[in-house]
Amino acid sequence: MALREPLPGLDELLASMGEGGRRVAAIDAGEGAAGNISICLGWPIEVRRRFPFAEPIELPLPAPHLAGYTVIVTGSGRRLRDLERDPISSVGAVVIAGDGVTATLWTAPTRLFERLTSEWNSHLAVHDDTVARTGTNFHAVVHAQPPHLTYLSHIPEYQDEAHLNARVMRWEPETIVQLPAGIGMLPFMLPGSDTLMAANVESLRRHRIDVWSKHGVMARSDVSVTRAVDRIEYAEAAARYEYMDIVAGGRAQGLTRDEARSVVAAFGVQTTLFD
Repeated sequence: MALREPLPGLDELLASMGEGGRRVAAIDAGEGAAGNISICLGWPIEVRRRFPFAEPIELPLPAPHLAGYTVIVTGSGRRLRDLERDPISSVGAVVIAGDGVTATLWTAPTRLFERLTSEWNSHLAVHDDTVARTGTNFHAVVHAQPPHLTYLSHIPEYQDEAHLNARVMRWEPETIVQLPAGIGMLPFMLPGSDTLMAANVESLRRHRIDVWSKHGVMARSDVSVTRAVDRIEYAEAAARYEYMDIVAGGRAQGLTRDEARSVVAAFGVQTTLFD
């Protein structure tokens, strides 16, 4: 889908990133400088008033479908909990050239980072792939470290995607409704690597959130930053129930398959998780 007129302005978009960062911190999913956020915009937007300093950069990978787009992304080492208070010091605006290979990075005089987030390649690749497939003019990506989901990814059997979903998706009807494709699961890969980038793109074609084993999660939305964070919250809440059940000795039943199917039918959820 695409955002409709009137399209949000720069200050509104920065505020949404700040709100997203605050909510990530509120669920303990962004310790220290962990986590990063980006938004991809397909309409012309004036960035020079807020970000007057320009420098040419080469993109970490070709992004031909983002030619002319602007990606606003957090800088490396910036704390998501501080983003709401002072967004312009913590983000850069990357205006992608027509070749889809080079860009201009616009930053503020109060810039507090040397380079963009270390996960910049994964953000950019997911944006480019999603725009290529859907034609959306807006896309948000959030990377965070929710503790219960990350903990489960350290347990070998939960590193299997089918097992993870069978266990985690059984706790609340809201999880089924909000995450109909379930949760993707990737094996451990070096953070910031091309291997992780490629696997993450493939996973997020099928899911709106995936787990990077022993690291964290990435979620996406073509509606808003907060919608992407919502997906992290729903998945983390479900993982917390699963963790509680492990600690309690596996005493809880969770939703039965028939109960889950009744939720799917009642809410018209398009899913194959309970076939």
